[in-house]
Amino acid sequence: MIEVVDVWYRYPEGSVALRGVSLQIERGEFIAIMGENGAGKTTLIKHFNGLLKPQRGEVFVDGINTKESSIAELSKKVGVVFQNPDHQLFSSTVEEEIMFSLNNLNIDADEARRRMEWVLKLLDLERYRKRSPFSLSGGEKKRLALATILCMKPKVLVLDEPTMGQDFEQKMKLAELLQNLVRKGTTVVVVTHDVEFAAMYFPRVVLMARGRIIADGVPEDVLTNDEILRRASLIPPQATKIAWEVSRELEDFPRKIIRVKELYEAVISLVR
Repeated sequence: MIEVVDVWYRYPEGSVALRGVSLQIERGEFIAIMGENGAGKTTLIKHFNGLLKPQRGEVFVDGINTKESSIAELSKKVGVVFQNPDHQLFSSTVEEEIMFSLNNLNIDADEARRRMEWVLKLLDLERYRKRSPFSLSGGEKKRLALATILCMKPKVLVLDEPTMGQDFEQKMKLAELLQNLVRKGTTVVVVTHDVEFAAMYFPRVVLMARGRIIADGVPEDVLTNDEILRRASLIPPQATKIAWEVSRELEDFPRKIIRVKELYEAVISLVR
């Protein structure tokens, strides 16, 4: 669905954000991109919908070279929800915010209304429909920004730090929503610092540092590699840290544990 081939990008002030990044994301994948601040994560995802064009290398989305396509054309395929929702919200009410996105698709009024009602209910925003977007809490604004993209039903959904400002219940609801979208064929890419969220839900994790990809694989391998985590300025999941401590006393205790349930099962197996 997305192919990044040896992409380099330097900002006008001189900082190099991407250094020869190559990445393949298949249709229907559910992938987390993680790393330190300034690692190049947001710069990378801005290449997915053409907000940025590679200065060297190529990016293909659904077979289309992003250098040869407009942002408007790519945005029909790739919907991006950025970290700061204030950068995406501008209408007078929540309803108008969602309808603005739908009107850009030139779909008929009845279908637009159905999609709006669907996404308001889906993201628990129905009671705010007549409110100003700027009167919402940070977490509610994030859900509204997601709603404005989700209502357009893009083939690829990209979210930048979606769990920031969300409580535990909202995180669980978000994970369930994203998993359902993946089951229906949507490709979902999430940029996140939330290592517990990544460990719990993602089948593939990509780590970045200083504009390069330094690891790409299943979370059991990536998020339990102490050296790679240090390079990416990330801490391991809590279950992993406990497993490492136990393994110092018990050599046979598994170290590649990333979830509390797995830790519990490993401990129970010792007791039995």
